[in-house]
Amino acid sequence: QVQPVESGGGSVPAGGSLRLSCAASGYIYSNSCMGWFRQAPGKEREGVATILTGSGVTSYADSVKGRFTISRDDAKNTLYLQMNSLKSEDTAMYYCAARRSAWFCPLGSVGFGYWGQGTQVTVSS
Repeated sequence: QVQPVESGGGSVPAGGSLRLSCAASGYIYSNSCMGWFRQAPGKEREGVATILTGSGVTSYADSVKGRFTISRDDAKNTLYLQMNSLKSEDTAMYYCAARRSAWFCPLGSVGFGYWGQGTQVTVSS
């Protein structure tokens, strides 16, 4: 099983948008819990959004509700994170991760065994 691969990060002004992508192998993607996590310098890693790839059930951190949308493309085994109305506090390294669970999909990172290398998102105020 190959680790997920993120793409789509970059630098944008506050109020802007970005879409992150995460390509995963079929083994990792199928009937799994996949999520986006982020870590800013000097801060702990936090869960941003998760989705069960089988049912499509999603969870979001309060800080991003209404601004970020997690989605998936089953045909491409790809996860997305659409980020709108970006704020400077969204600046962080964003990671895609997966755990082999068809029903349990928390925002905590414990249990996620597959991690990408990360993609940097920088929002300037």
